Amino acid sequence: MTMTVQNYVKLANFYNEMTRVLSAICVEKGGIALENYVGRFFAADCLEYIVEYGKRLKKSGAGVPKEIVDAMDLFEKRFESVKSFVTPNQKPIYEMTLEEFEKIMNI
Repeated sequence: MTMTVQNYVKLANFYNEMTRVLSAICVEKGGIALENYVGRFFAADCLEYIVEYGKRLKKSGAGVPKEIVDAMDLFEKRFESVKSFVTPNQKPIYEMTLEEFEKIMNI
């Protein structure tokens, strides 16, 4: 994927639409909290990708408009609050520590 502002906007729009759908799913499943929904890992991984893409775009000197930089900053702040949901690694369960397992299983 070419590093462009337009691609960043598409990624950001995808993420926003996906969180809307995840919220609707949580409501349909009886009002469970998003933190307890299994899709939270995927959403956090997507957000991590978007934040990293934004950082690389800023470094590339692509002439990012101020509004987009502000959006990047908001995504970075949001990512800080869900950083614990990012897939820590691809270890099999039998290689995880108890703490890693409890974190993934939200125990």
